[in-house]
Amino acid sequence: MGDKKLELPQGTLDLLILKAIELEPMHGWSISERLQQVSRDAIQVQQGSLYPALHRLERHGWIKAKWAMSENNRRAKYYELTVKGRKQLAQETSDWARLTGAVNEILGMA
Repeated sequence: MGDKKLELPQGTLDLLILKAIELEPMHGWSISERLQQVSRDAIQVQQGSLYPALHRLERHGWIKAKWAMSENNRRAKYYELTVKGRKQLAQETSDWARLTGAVNEILGMA
C-alpha cells in the first residue's frame, strides 16, 4: 500500500477492533499488531487511540476484559467480544459494506 499511512474515518477503529478480536481474546498490543500486519502496514494504531477505543467499547458492553498472562509471561488485559459485541460487529460490517458499495458506485460514475 505504499509508504503513506491511512487516516481512518470516524468510527472505523471500533469496527476494526471488534473484527480483530472476533476469533480470540487479545491484549491491546496484539490488536494493534494484527491490524498493522493484516493491512500491510497501512493502518498503524497508536496507543493514544487504541486504549481509549477499547475503554469506549467496554463501556458500551461490546467487549469485556480480563487479566491473564501474555505470551511474554507478563500480565496483560485481554479483550473479547460479548454477545452484544458480536451483534454490533455484524451490524457495523453490514453498514460498512453498504457505505463502501455506495462510494464505489459514485467513484465509478462515467
